[in-house]
Amino acid sequence: MANSWWEINIRCHPLLEDSVYWRTQDFGCRGTSSQYKGKHCLISAYLPQDQAQLLDLSALALWMRQDAIVAELPEPTVKWNTIDEEDWSSSWKEHWQPQEIGDRFLICPAWLEAPDMGDRVVLRLDPGVAFGTGAHPTTQLCLESMEMRFDGTPTDHLVADIGCGSGILAIGALLLGAKTAYAVDIDPLCLRATEENMALNGITPDRMSIEQGSFDRLQAMLGDQKVDGFFCNILAEVIVDLIPQMESISHKKTWGVLSGILLDQAKGISDALEQNGWIVATLWKRQEWCCINVRRS
Repeated sequence: MANSWWEINIRCHPLLEDSVYWRTQDFGCRGTSSQYKGKHCLISAYLPQDQAQLLDLSALALWMRQDAIVAELPEPTVKWNTIDEEDWSSSWKEHWQPQEIGDRFLICPAWLEAPDMGDRVVLRLDPGVAFGTGAHPTTQLCLESMEMRFDGTPTDHLVADIGCGSGILAIGALLLGAKTAYAVDIDPLCLRATEENMALNGITPDRMSIEQGSFDRLQAMLGDQKVDGFFCNILAEVIVDLIPQMESISHKKTWGVLSGILLDQAKGISDALEQNGWIVATLWKRQEWCCINVRRS
């Protein structure tokens, strides 16, 4: 029998899109999709049915309406229904088209033929229920930051992706020139999606290792090895907890790309980084999100 999911549909003002994404992510939703219809943004979020009751969904809708009132914007319309897993896995696909990101990447849905885009690196993707399609500003900022580190020329760099989701960042780094990647995520569905996306992009297991877990699992995978760079596109609250441990996987020239951070959270994250021996090299922002690029001091 297929697993059942809540499909939560939110019709909102475009300026509320980021707060809706944050609310659904904080609520525990495993994936989101969005599209624009006229002057409105339509967002669909997906959550296993056994993880929320009707009262929980009502509370989520109330929080979104309160966010709109504080922002002095029209209140969103929130509706929900249940669908089977095979419906979720394909219902949003018709809206997702190939997307250019930065100067180098073309993110192409696995079920579509990649258009001819010259010398762009094609990253084929089927995220399933995992976060990371390239549509969200935090993922885009990470991929664009990656272009500062790799130019397509093969290197000996070892990279790590903490909270890999669909695997988009680790795979992107390998396609741009990293030699090997280690990736971890606490969600087994993300591991499955990452393995499938590795195969789609011709990434073999000898170049990329993935395991279920968090930072401690990554440390065990690395052993005595140190990474040349790492990506961490997760919630700011989790990043703060990880910052004191990041030195353990780093050498004196290690760099990091951190995102999933709202603009009003950036100062706290930056302060914590500097207190733990990191230099904030750049801070890029898009909409209400930012991406912090760091290096060892």
